[in-house]
Formats: sequence, C-alpha cells, structure tokens
Amino acid sequence: METVPGEETQLVPREDMFWSCRQTILEEMKKKFSQIENAGEEPRVLCIIQDTTNAKTVNERLTLNLPASTTVSKLFEDVALKAGYVNGSFHLAWGNMTDMVVLDQSSEMPLSDSGFEPGKKNFLQLTDKDGEQPQLASGESGTVDSSGLDDNTQDRFIGPLPRDGIVGCSNDYSSYSYASILKSETGYVGLVNQAMTCYLNSLLQTLFMTPEFRNALYNWEFEEGEEDPVTSIPYQLQRLFVLLQTSKKRAIETTDVTRSFGWDSSEAWQQHDVQELCRVMFDALEQKWKQTEQADLINQLYQGKLKDYVRCLECGYESWRIDTYLDIPLVIRPYGASQAFGSVEEALQAFIQPETLDGPNQYFCERCKKKCDARKGLRFLHFPYLLTLQLKRFDFDYTTMHRIKLNDRMTFPEELDMSPFIDVEDEKSPQTESCTDSGAENEGSCHSDQMSNDFSTDDAVDEGICLDSASSTERSLLTFELFSVMVHSGSAAGGHYYACIKSFSDGQWYSFNDQHVSKITQEDIRKTYGGSSGSRGYYSSAFASSTNAYMLIYRLKDPSRNAKFLDAENFPEHIKRLVQKEKEAEEQEKRQREIERNTCKIKLLCMHPVKMVMMENKLEVHKDKTLREAVEMAYKLMDLEGLVPLDCCRLVKYDEFHEYLERSYEGEEDTPMGLLLGGVKSSYMFDLLLETRRPDQVFQTYKPGEVMVKVHVVSLKNETIASPVSVRAYLNQTVAEFKQLIAQATGLSADTMRVVLERCYNDLRLLYVPNKTLKAEGFFRSNKVFVESSDSADHQVTFTDSLLWKLLDRHGNTIRLFVSLPEQSPGLLANRTSYQKVGDESEDSFGGTKSSTKSVEAILEESTEKLKNLSLQQQQEQQDLGSSNSDSQNTSDVEHADSLSQEVSTASSASAVDNRELENRIQIVGGSGTASDPENQLPSEERSDSDVNNDRSTSSMDSDILSSSHSSDTLCNADSGPIPLANGLDSHSITSSRRSKAHEARKETWDTAEEDSGTDSEYDDSGKSKGEAQYLYFRAEPYCQEDGSGDSHKCLLVHVDKRITLATFKQKLEPFVGVPSSQFKVFRVYANNQEFESVRLNETLSSFSDDNKITIRLGRALKKGEYRVKVYQLLVNDPEPCKFLVDAVFAKGMTVRQSKEELLPLLREQCKLDLSIDRFRLRKKTWKNPGTVFLDYHVYEEDINISSNWEVFLEVLDEPEKMKSMSQLAVLTRQWRPSRMKLELFQEVVLESSSVDELKEKLSELSGIPLENLEFAKGRGTFPCDISVLEINQDLDWNPKVSTLNVWPLYISDDGAVVFYRDKTEEPMELSEEERNELMKKESSRLLKTGQRVNYSPRKEKALKIYLDGGPTKDPGQD
Repeated sequence: METVPGEETQLVPREDMFWSCRQTILEEMKKKFSQIENAGEEPRVLCIIQDTTNAKTVNERLTLNLPASTTVSKLFEDVALKAGYVNGSFHLAWGNMTDMVVLDQSSEMPLSDSGFEPGKKNFLQLTDKDGEQPQLASGESGTVDSSGLDDNTQDRFIGPLPRDGIVGCSNDYSSYSYASILKSETGYVGLVNQAMTCYLNSLLQTLFMTPEFRNALYNWEFEEGEEDPVTSIPYQLQRLFVLLQTSKKRAIETTDVTRSFGWDSSEAWQQHDVQELCRVMFDALEQKWKQTEQADLINQLYQGKLKDYVRCLECGYESWRIDTYLDIPLVIRPYGASQAFGSVEEALQAFIQPETLDGPNQYFCERCKKKCDARKGLRFLHFPYLLTLQLKRFDFDYTTMHRIKLNDRMTFPEELDMSPFIDVEDEKSPQTESCTDSGAENEGSCHSDQMSNDFSTDDAVDEGICLDSASSTERSLLTFELFSVMVHSGSAAGGHYYACIKSFSDGQWYSFNDQHVSKITQEDIRKTYGGSSGSRGYYSSAFASSTNAYMLIYRLKDPSRNAKFLDAENFPEHIKRLVQKEKEAEEQEKRQREIERNTCKIKLLCMHPVKMVMMENKLEVHKDKTLREAVEMAYKLMDLEGLVPLDCCRLVKYDEFHEYLERSYEGEEDTPMGLLLGGVKSSYMFDLLLETRRPDQVFQTYKPGEVMVKVHVVSLKNETIASPVSVRAYLNQTVAEFKQLIAQATGLSADTMRVVLERCYNDLRLLYVPNKTLKAEGFFRSNKVFVESSDSADHQVTFTDSLLWKLLDRHGNTIRLFVSLPEQSPGLLANRTSYQKVGDESEDSFGGTKSSTKSVEAILEESTEKLKNLSLQQQQEQQDLGSSNSDSQNTSDVEHADSLSQEVSTASSASAVDNRELENRIQIVGGSGTASDPENQLPSEERSDSDVNNDRSTSSMDSDILSSSHSSDTLCNADSGPIPLANGLDSHSITSSRRSKAHEARKETWDTAEEDSGTDSEYDDSGKSKGEAQYLYFRAEPYCQEDGSGDSHKCLLVHVDKRITLATFKQKLEPFVGVPSSQFKVFRVYANNQEFESVRLNETLSSFSDDNKITIRLGRALKKGEYRVKVYQLLVNDPEPCKFLVDAVFAKGMTVRQSKEELLPLLREQCKLDLSIDRFRLRKKTWKNPGTVFLDYHVYEEDINISSNWEVFLEVLDEPEKMKSMSQLAVLTRQWRPSRMKLELFQEVVLESSSVDELKEKLSELSGIPLENLEFAKGRGTFPCDISVLEINQDLDWNPKVSTLNVWPLYISDDGAVVFYRDKTEEPMELSEEERNELMKKESSRLLKTGQRVNYSPRKEKALKIYLDGGPTKDPGQD
C-alpha cells in the first residue's frame, strides 16, 4: 500500500488508496455474505455424536450442523477435528439402531443420500476401531475447524473433550500395556449386566481383585474328560478371570458363568442378595473342588471361628460350643431401639456383648442343678485371613408388615484393628468348661461346627489367626486393610449393586459399576457410609441417602502372607493355553463383527414359479459382493434350483407396501451391492425382488420414475372383472397415451375405452380428459385401474348412473362373512321350512321368463276384498300374539322365541303364502328385475309380530305392500342373468350403489343414532323397518362346519355389502335363523374365540372385513327405549358384598315397581330366590358402592337416569321398606368396640334430614350409648370402607365439628354412606406384643381378602440356587 508523510513525519495511507482498499473489503464481504446466503438455502443436517470410547466422555455430546451436500468423508474430518482425534483412528456408527451399523469413511456420497435426514436430529456413536482407543491429535488446542474459525473462539461448538493422562502399566499386567488398548483408561474390564445381575458382577469383580483367590483359581487345572466345561463352575470362573485380565473389550459377558450355575435367561431378571450369592457360590465351589488342592481354599481364606458360651454367675460353670463363620453380620439398629450404631466398631462391640439371663430367662446350670443367673455371649477365637462384614441394612417393620431398608449412617475404617474384640469376658473362672451337643446354627451366617477344646491345632495350613493360643505379639498383628466395599442403592423392594475396590497393585480405589470402571477417591468411599448430616434419631433413615455400603471385605495386613497377582509370564501352562485360546476366539469374534458391519441385510421377496405364492426371506450379502453374486445367493436362498434356470432370475428394487417395481439393474451385474443399495444400513426403505421368467421370455426394463399400474379388464356383457395385468407408465404421460399403452397390453380398442382409477377405497375416478397427465389425475407409485371397451349404450349414461360404476361399486364393498347359526328346535325348523318354501316359490315365480300382463293397479283392484279380509284376520292374530307375549315375558328368551315361532307357523302359514304370492305378482308386474330379497320372503305374520312389539298402527299386510314398492329401484332388468364377479358373486339382490350419486348425495337417507336409547331400535319413528330404507347386496349360502367332535354345525357363507346396517343384516338373516330379528342376537367372534355382542343396529358393517366370523344366538334383542341391565345383590355384612344375579331388560317409562315385577320370575328361575315384591329394593350401583335407593313410584328416564350396560343393586330387606321419600337419607352404620377390638355388623339408619344431631340420636337409640359419649366418623374408600382395628382410632376423623352431613369434611348427601361410631369412654383393649403381632397378621389377611388395603406388594422372590448338575429338574406336574 502506498503511503505519504503525515504530521510529525509519520507515514499514513494515502486517501485514494484508503478508499480503494475499503471498496475491496466491501466486495469481499458481499461475496462472503452471498456464499452464506446460498448456504442458508441448502438443507442442514444436525449430527449429534456420542463418544463411547472413554468413560469420561460417554455423557458428552459433539454437535455438528452441516450442509446436506457434505460428504461422509468430510463428516469424519469434522468429527476428528471436534473430538481431538486423529482421523481414521475411530468408527462412526448410527446411534439409534439396535445393530451396530458403521459408516463408510471413504464414501464420497453426500449426507442426504447416506441415510441422514435434514431438519432432524441424527444420532451417531463414536466407537473404537479394531478394539483400540482413538489416537489423540497433537496440538489439539490450536486446531481450526472447517469454517475457518478457531475452536477457542467458538463457544457454541463443543471442542475437544478434557481427558486424563494415560495410565501407565500396573504390576497386575506386566506383560501388556493395557492402558493403551482397553476402552477404559483404568486398564480394567467391566462386566455386562444381563438384566438384574449387578449383584453377581459386584461379587465377581471383588473375587477377581483378591490376589489369593485369583492365584488359587489359576493354579487349578480343568480336566477335559472328567466334566463338561459348560457346567464346570471353576472352569467358567477361570475363563472369566482370564478375560478380565487380558481382554481388549470394555466389558465382557457373564452368561457362560451363569449357565454353569444351571441358570436360564429368567434368572437374569431375578435380583438377589449379594451376601446370599457369596454363600451359595462358595458352597458350590467347595463341592466342585473336592479331592483337589483347592478343596479347603474357601475355609483357608474366609472361615473364622467363635465360641458361643453360657456361664453360670453362681459357680462359674461354662457351657460352650464352637461355631464357624464366613462373614460377621452386624446389626445397624438394634430391635426396638430408636438410634442406630454409628460405626462398625460399635456394632462389633455389640455383637460380642454378653447378655444376662435372669428372671424367667434363667439358665439351668448342670453343676448347680438349678436355674441360675447366667451370662450368654460370643467370643472370637479365630479371625479369617479375609474378613467379611455384612451390614444388616434389610429389616422387617412389624408396624407395616413389610421389609424395609435401614439407610442410617455407619462409618467404617480403612484399617480395622480387631485386637479390642479378643478378651471381652468380665470375669475369669478356673472352673472346667463343657461342650454342649447342640448343633444349631447361630443367627445370620454362622455355621455350626462341633469340635473339642483343642480345635486351635487342627489346621496347620490355616492362614487365619487363632486367638486362644496366640501370643501378645500375634494379637498385635490384628490389623485388617479394607479393599472392597459392595454398595447397594435403592430400597428393600429392589435396587442396584456396585463395588468399590482398592487395587493391591497401586493402592488406587476403583468403582466397578457393571461395564463401567472408573477411578474414585477416599471421599467417594466416605459417601457410602449412608445416613444424612442430621441426627441419628428414629426417623433419620427415612430421609437418608439410599446408597450405602452393604458388605465390607478386609484383608489381614501381613507382608509375609500378602500375595501379589500372577503376571502373564508366571501363568501356569494351562492358563497360558487358555489365554491363547481366548485371544484367538476374540480375534475371530472381531473379524466376524467386522464382517457384520460390512454386510447388507435386506428383505428378499420372490413369487414362487410353481406354487404362485409370495415367498419372503432375508438376504445377507457383503457390500463388496457384486450383483451377479447376490443373484446367485438369492437363487439358492429361495431354493429355486430345478425349477428355474439361474440365468432366468434377476434382482430388482421393489416396494412391497405399494407392490411397486422401482427399477431394474441392467448392465450393473458387476457393481458392488453396497453401491447399489446406498451403503450398509440397519434397515432399508425398499426391498429386493427375485424376479423370474420363462426361457422364451425377455425381462422388462424398469426405469426409475415409472409407475406401476394394475389393469383390471371389466366385461359388461359377462359382468365380470378379470385378474390384473401389470402395465408401467410415466407420470407425464397423458390419458390418451395411457389408453394406447393399455390397448397394447390388453388388446382392447382405445377409441371406446373407459378407464376408471381407484385412488383409494370408495373413490372411483373416470379418466375422460385425454390431454390430462397421469400425475394430475392422482397416479402414484402403484395404482389400480379398471378398463372397459365396448359399444354398449352404457357409454352414454352418466358415470355414476352407469352399469360400470355400479358393478365396480359392488365389487369394492362386498365382504364375505361366516355366520354360525343356533341350534334349532322342532318348531323353529318347521318355521324355517315355511320360510324357505315361500322363498322358493318367489324365486320360481320370478325367474325372468314368466311375467304377467296385468298392471299393478288391476291386481290391487281384484284383490281388494282379499286384502281387507286378511287385514282383519291379521289384526285379530296380532292381539292374540300380543297377549301371548305379555304372558310369556317371565320365560327365558329362547322359550319366548320358540312359542312365538310355533304360533306363527301353525296359525297363519296359509295366509302368509297367499299374501307373499300376491306381493310377488306385484313385484313381477312392476318390473323390478331382481329376485325378492330374504326380507321380502318373510311371512306377514312374523313381520306383524315385530310390529305388535313396537306398537305399530298399520297392519302387517299394508306395510308389506308399502315396502314392496321399494323393489322397483333395482339394478338389472328382469331378463338379465346374474352378474358373476371375480370373487364369484352374482347380481341377485343388488339394489343400491356404494355411495350416493353426486347430485343426490345429500338426499340419501341413512340410519341415525337414537337420541333417547342406549341401544338402537330396528324401527324408525313411523314403525317402519329401517332396513327398508335402502337395499344393499346380500347373498347367503348354507354350508356345514365340522367341529372337533366330528359333529357338523350349520353355518352360512354370507356375501354382503358392508354398508348395510346391522338392523337390515339381521332382517336378511331371519329366514335362515327361523325367528324374527327381534328374537336373536348377533355376536362378533374375535381372536381366541372371544365373542362380543353387536347391539348398535344403526351402524353399518364397515368395521367387518373378509372372513370375519359371526355367531347367532337366540334371545330377544332390545327394542327402542330398552336397556340391558345387570342386577347384583348387595350383601352388606358378607365378605364379598357384591354378587351378580341376573341380566334383565328395563324400558324407558317403566316404574321401579314394574321392573321389580319383571325381576321376580327371573330371580325365582335363575337364582332360586323366592322374594316378595315389598321385601327387596333396587338402588344405584357405582362400582362397588351402594347409592340412591330407588322408590317404587320412580320412573326410569324421568326420575332415574338409565344407560346401556347399566348396573343396579338388589337389596333384600329384613323388614318393610322405611324409605318413603326422596328427602330421606339412608346411612350404613357400624359400631367400633375398642374394648373388644371388634367392628360390629352394618345396620341401616334412615334419617329424615341431614342433621348431625338426628344422626347421633338415631345411633344412641340403636346402640344405647349416651348421647354425650357418642362419637362418629365417616368411612373412607370403597364400600365396605374396611379399616384395620389397630388403626381405626387414629386414622379416622372422629367427631367432626359440623352441624349438617352435607358439608366438609363429611359430604354425605346421598344414600349408602358408611359411618363408624363408638363410645368415647370405652377403654381400648391392652395387648401384649405377641397379641398385637398376631392381630396384625389377621387384620392384614382380612384386608387383603376384601381388597381394602392397597399397598405395594413386592414381587415374590425366587430362591437363589446354583445347580451342580447343570440345571434344575422341573416337576412334571408343574406347568
């Protein structure tokens, strides 16, 4: 830049040069802004990366927001830059997939084509490569990202994550530098939690970190021929320890170990106590190690001895026995105490503190020959080399009768001096001692072991310390070093275990939490003390942390005995072989995993060339395999050898959902599958189809962008719809071009061709605009069209009025149903015969070849007198039938149907036939063109019976004549034959269209839901059958179905338009069932043969689909204004107060007394209850709670709201009804007797008002309690409001300060409330502790049976067992 001298001889830029530079900068800025603006228009891909290679970074996230055009390789560069890794030293895999799908780092495909979704979160995982951690980039603080901005200046981006320094090699692993290859920087390997096996993982890691146990396990050699390695517990533990020491994985599985225990997968979902597992596992190892050098290993390391003694305080005589222990159980809080022990030392002191036996607990002294005061206690005789302390945090609360966890604070030292717990005897006695013969075990984990006084010299190899013969020097060497703390987090119902373990190699504490291993500090150990910072009072545990120490393991500090871990160089030969074997297996697993990561797994379909069924399989092909090799693999996978030559097969891209062939791969036979499929993915948005051809055929080319069209050819002459022909077209083709394409494929004439597109269900579109494109018409990937090409006049008719439209309409809406008919009685069979006879005559008279020359008017004039006579006769028969119905209402539904059908068939069959013949003549002359539907085949008397039940004013004959006029609105002419469809249906009974015509859509009448009834009526307000409003297709064919017993059951195969209403459907079934539709019910059969009644008669069958099953059952169906009611008996003083009685039918406008009259015969016949109408009441039922009492004069729907599936209580009265008015209040009362700890039976009190004083007066009068001493309380919860007699005094709100019952806190404003009352001067019964516990158990049992106490019930624990024979033997009697 040119400069000029300025003031004070300073050089400054020349002014014109300044403006020139400024202009250049502005232009550069505009260019940058333009680039930014263009980049802003491009979709962005948000990538969220989780670094799983390091325990400290597993919870961190790297976020990158990249343009969609960014390549995959560029993504790796950006991630490496952000994470501070060397590019190429790590993998990126999809994070939301079940399978680990790794991205191809070398791919140059843009993110948008590699499975990334713009505008959404794309989760990735950064994983290790080849089992090694990513290499850290040098100078990472100064790296610059792709945007050109320094990382340190961009706070909105996550830069390199902080990491600790690399841990050096420890003495545990002198042969390997594990810190550089293990996923955890600690150098230790975690254990995978199978489900709830954290307790097992904690114990296994503790044993692994115990040098003496690990070394001894390595020295044991497995003999191949003697035992199956799968069931050998020591061998599987040995393998596990070798993997923990040598594996490169972050965590390894424990399934082989649990399998050697004899456990199945269900055991992984059972959580057990870690101390219990330790005991059971040690027992199993002792059994497996018999006759080996390790036979006494457990005792040598973990077993101690103590003396259980009783000393007479008068003569000094002492009786004792020797017990062994593997761990010492320490009480957290003594029974009955309000304060817990503060430290392990306090708990140990309490453990050996002697107890004085005096008073009723005096000890019978063998020397004194009498009961004397004595001192009973425990004395440690021998401490094990590995001292295990169990902190008894799980206890039982006798107040709540549940297990609880004590979270009180208990400290423990890192070094524990056991010398203070040696001589705790308060006095010395020279008297001789005797050993008892008792073999009972001590409480907790102590084992009984009978031995003489010279037990201390039994074991010369025992690593523990015998205290009786120990010198003062040895007693001073009783310092134990803490190295394992097993922690429990949670409650008594469940929780989580993990272990804090100190390595004897470097003195560092580590947290072994399943698969995660990390360093911790002494402060972390102190956090496991439990408790809170407050006091140690009784309730402190409730507010304390639930994470605290449960088991402590100490090792004796003795340099001469303390062992070190065996390193790889000093491994026994069999362990070296095992290490090599496991290393090879791990390498093989890694290679296999690498193959899996590069394998494309995609759904493969193939139409079997012989069976013509679509076969399905899964094709797994390596991404580097060519298409030619993949075809050969698919050919073998589908087992087509011998059926089709290999060169007659090819793979094409296929969309199964739309049945769309997307493209074929011509000329790409040598292209790798990974490139054709768009990379390795866990799932693909498309499938592959193995297409086959005959040798004389040529494969069709499928180009991207084409659409698949299935063409169905329709024949109006034969009225059939042919199977589809596949045609491929382009969306930019016109309708005229598309017709030419169809003409080539089908041979039809394009000039007279009509093409109808079915875009979706119930949507037919005629393609009549020649220049309109297929895309504009709504074509998609896969389409269905119907084509017809003929010279018929149907072309001139509006499409919605044409025969083509009606044919397609029927084809799309007809479904097939399987209907199971009920067993018929003789009366019903005769009746059904009359139905069929009439129907046959109708069809014979309406065959299409016979017709009458008389008009409808002439026939009506000729038969006027006959109609009048028949009408009068029918009215008389209706009255007879009406009286018969009223008399038979007390019978069951089936009996009613039987009597009804018998009357109809015997009294008026002749008139029915005559009447039907007349109707048929009218239909023929009217030129309906179809056979009469099954509804019109019914005898008039049966229709008249339905009319009588619904109070119809017109006669059945008149209504039948009126209804016959609807048959003139038909589809076909009389001389036309049936219309055979592709599904085998004909045109009989087709009388309507699938949907209304465009100009009549609003005029069509559909059924509407009843406003005043829970169940729809079959008849409208005028008394006319709703099914008569619109005729839809219906055809039924009888067939027999074989059941399991070999008997055949009569069924119907019904083809029906699914827009038909249930009411019309039932009327169509009348001739086949044999009774009117009002006398049978329809049940839909679901999976597992579950049946549900269909009751909404105005709803269509649209919810049904092909091959659904229906069961018909006899019984009166509900009419308009009727409701089905479930009646339950209220038994206030029974353990189960709610008992189901009967199903009944109540009607709108019926009084309560009338419904009671209806119930009497049902109760007598079905429940054997012979009641008087004045000695029972009905009342409201809300779940299990009794409510409002219904008075006899109450009217349903006016005074009492009623709905479908209603439930009521029936209550038997011991005395005449006291409830006479709605102003009265019925209260259920129960007296509480504290002196007897008993609740008396319920008694009802009827109040005239809501006054508290009146209630007290009534209760005082009922019980004899003085008014001033009477107290009451409202019951809580669901009836019968049960409560424990131990809690009723303090849990209820006694004697509330209110004057009326309908205010807070009582809110008693309806019948059925529960009130407890008592005499406040009555003293409660005094109970001993045993009596209280016994009563508590009884009350818990009683309340659980009644379901009143809803407490958390923990799952039943399964006993922990280790099976030495490989698994449990299942009881054959068990399921």
